[in-house]
Amino acid sequence: MDLFELTGIQRDLLYVIAGFDKPSGQELKSELEDQTGDDITHGRLYPNLDTLVNSGYVEKGELDRRTNWYRLAEKGRQALTSRHEWEDSYIAEEPTLNPRGQ
Repeated sequence: MDLFELTGIQRDLLYVIAGFDKPSGQELKSELEDQTGDDITHGRLYPNLDTLVNSGYVEKGELDRRTNWYRLAEKGRQALTSRHEWEDSYIAEEPTLNPRGQ
């Protein structure tokens, strides 16, 4: 699975996790809700976090018996860097790509 195969919420989670120091699931939920205005249910959040962990983009650890922390794994950091470079190639001040080869 590469970054282009992830869903929107999974990509958003990667960006939010990258900006925090080992956030909990609840902290991620609150931040996403604040930034997007969407209601993020536990049934939407945790399966997507599990997908990111199982795919190697995110590491998960235990804060206490009820709370886990999350942090970006190296694969996640590389994926975000590649995505950022790809996006930048399309939003440069002077476009350099020409789909018609001209």
